[in-house]
Amino acid sequence: MVAALSKGKPKYAAYEATLFRCEAVGHELAAEFLRLADRDAEAYAGYATALKLPRETDQQQEARRTALRSAARLASDVPWECVRACARLVVAAETLAGRSNANAASDVLVAAFLGEAAARGAAENVLINLPSTGDPQYAETMQVQVDSTLHEIAGVAARTREIVLSGQSREPEPEVEPA
Repeated sequence: MVAALSKGKPKYAAYEATLFRCEAVGHELAAEFLRLADRDAEAYAGYATALKLPRETDQQQEARRTALRSAARLASDVPWECVRACARLVVAAETLAGRSNANAASDVLVAAFLGEAAARGAAENVLINLPSTGDPQYAETMQVQVDSTLHEIAGVAARTREIVLSGQSREPEPEVEPA
């Protein structure tokens, strides 16, 4: 929304490439978050189904344990994708801070804060499922990745806050040549 409010305005002409890019990222992320919500519901349904598997015999118990571990892995992977998408959202908000319509600066800040909050929520869903995967190496690697990404997101959101509250305009992003 902020990018759309700023595009085509002479005051923000120097930021036009950034505005178009951030608007495209916003549209991509809106679709991605809806897709991830559906996938998360499916992952939960898979775990709930695995919980209901019979467990009278040793073979049934092993099949149930395997199904639960697989479902827990998916129930960790999907919210991890959400954390990564939230990181993209927060970066886009930071990019727009000081480079977009000043009347919508608070919306940029809200986007950064909501992205950070959503990332933290999704991270909790990752972490709660890790022990059930039965894969300590995966759990440890994922824990490190989640912690690192949340730290990066918090830093970008804080930087966005500083920029927005300063009320200052920023230099346009450097032009990047296509690879």
